[in-house]
Amino acid sequence: MATDAGLQERMVGWRRWLHQHPEAGFAESKTCAFIAETLRSFGLQPHESIGGTGVVATIEGEQPGIEIALRADMDALPIQEENTFAHRSRHDGWMHACGHDGHIAMLLGAASRLATDRRFAGKVHLIFQPAEEIGTGAKAMMNAGLFDRFRAECVYGLHNWPGLEAGRFVVHHGAAMAGARPFEIVVSGCGCHAAIPHQGTDPLLAAAHLVTALQSIVSRNIDPADALVLSITQFHAGHTHNIIPDTARLTGTLRYFRPAAGEIASRRMLELVEQLAAAMGVRASLEFFEFGSPPVINSAVHAEHCVVASRAVAGRENVGTTVAPSMTGEDFAFMLERKPGAYIWIGNGSAEGGRSLHNPHYDFNDEIMPMGVAYWVALVRHRLQV
Repeated sequence: MATDAGLQERMVGWRRWLHQHPEAGFAESKTCAFIAETLRSFGLQPHESIGGTGVVATIEGEQPGIEIALRADMDALPIQEENTFAHRSRHDGWMHACGHDGHIAMLLGAASRLATDRRFAGKVHLIFQPAEEIGTGAKAMMNAGLFDRFRAECVYGLHNWPGLEAGRFVVHHGAAMAGARPFEIVVSGCGCHAAIPHQGTDPLLAAAHLVTALQSIVSRNIDPADALVLSITQFHAGHTHNIIPDTARLTGTLRYFRPAAGEIASRRMLELVEQLAAAMGVRASLEFFEFGSPPVINSAVHAEHCVVASRAVAGRENVGTTVAPSMTGEDFAFMLERKPGAYIWIGNGSAEGGRSLHNPHYDFNDEIMPMGVAYWVALVRHRLQV
């Protein structure tokens, strides 16, 4: 199932152009135009502006049958790239540091193969989704009628994975990635001179206690058998050395696999924020942001379809099915709440030297694209057998 050299050369060109032109979520105008133009070159008719900047194209097999969907993400990250190669980002402050450029190129490569050889029964809907990094693109496309217009009975996703050897796949038969609930806590007090703190109420001190107290949720309220992470990632308060400020702000993220554990942690966070603030004479509020996402839970049945396809491409010994899930999040989870399916990993090679996801030195490994295309094609032919 090797991809021909000509297609690989084109995919490298596509991928590197995309890497040079990273765009933020819901601002992927050049990216979408590029995808649509490329799809049209295969004789397909892309549907644009779905859920903002989403693109969908359908490939019909030579016989009728079921409909399935394959999804790639499109947006970039607000990171200043530190690579020096020729295809580095041309947009200061933005880069493809998660491999979405490679995901697009692989799905376009699969589209080229499938549009040319339609020996399958049914329809394949190719979904190019915006705004994965801010967690709202999947919902935006579905709210715009994605699965009403394109009636797939299941949906599949694929993500590159640094640290997993190139030539290998990982398929989870349940949880693949964690639920993510980003949050902000605002602590309000009464500012005063730092030399006379008794004349005010110090929000910074209360916020510092909250940073510590919130960790008790993981250690004392969650079943030790559950994986759950609560991280405070920002602490903002004050502007100078001799003034106690009026407010302090904390932001962070809650990650979990079991929804019930996420609910327990969320409830305890609210209780701790309100009660500790009251005890220290300040006010505090907790807000969970809209761009959170539930856990990515694969259907066991559809995960097994992915195992069959990936083994056909990489061999049984190169498909892992017992690898622990990741605490990273993915808004593909919303699609899996609507439709059964599975989300798998393809090895991107070494993560050493800062080449992990969301790192300013990251780059997608072009050498894995033929295997990614072969996997997509194998999955389609397995699911839509003539």
